[in-house]
Amino acid sequence: MSKAEKVKDILNILDFYYPKPEVPLQHKDAYTLLISVLLSAQCTDERVNKTTPALFKRADNPYDMLTLSVEEIRDIIKPCGLSPMKSKGIAGLSKILVEKYNGEVPNTFEALEELPAVGHKTASVVMTQWFGIPAFPVDTHIHRLAYRWGLSNGKSVEQTEKDLKRLIPEEKWNKVHLQIIYFGREFCPARGHDWKTCPICSKYLRKQLQD
Repeated sequence: MSKAEKVKDILNILDFYYPKPEVPLQHKDAYTLLISVLLSAQCTDERVNKTTPALFKRADNPYDMLTLSVEEIRDIIKPCGLSPMKSKGIAGLSKILVEKYNGEVPNTFEALEELPAVGHKTASVVMTQWFGIPAFPVDTHIHRLAYRWGLSNGKSVEQTEKDLKRLIPEEKWNKVHLQIIYFGREFCPARGHDWKTCPICSKYLRKQLQD
């Protein structure tokens, strides 16, 4: 089986299990999505979704966020971890959005990645999931699965992103990104993974072992 055939088969499996994947982080606009993605660094989506209602009740836009001190933001988001860095990032980016972008979240990678605490992965999520601009956000989980499935060499997140963009049709990037996240949680976890019960690993790891 060629690499292209393997990718097509994996995409078919993902489509079977997750035909219409939804964004796992609760949000109502680009700003609340941006803040939620920022908070999700080294934190589960479930915990972020339990934390953001209290934050967004106080401030769900950059103008209101500026009325809160960094300490107040930090106290609310503490359950998400890395609260000193994240609270400063939220306050800093909110200030820039108000002063430079009239309170709106910009829709370019360059502008997003210039914001405090916003890296390429966070910018990619906002670009593709809110603005509908093709991107393939790669976090540590997608990086791990791409290597496990033989779609990338696992040398870096950046290389994995390039490999997946090359192998997967651009119009499917957003959907497949979400599908891999959900698939990894249900069938292909980092720990305690039984490859024999995984719809993808049982197929391709078995073949590797036989070869």
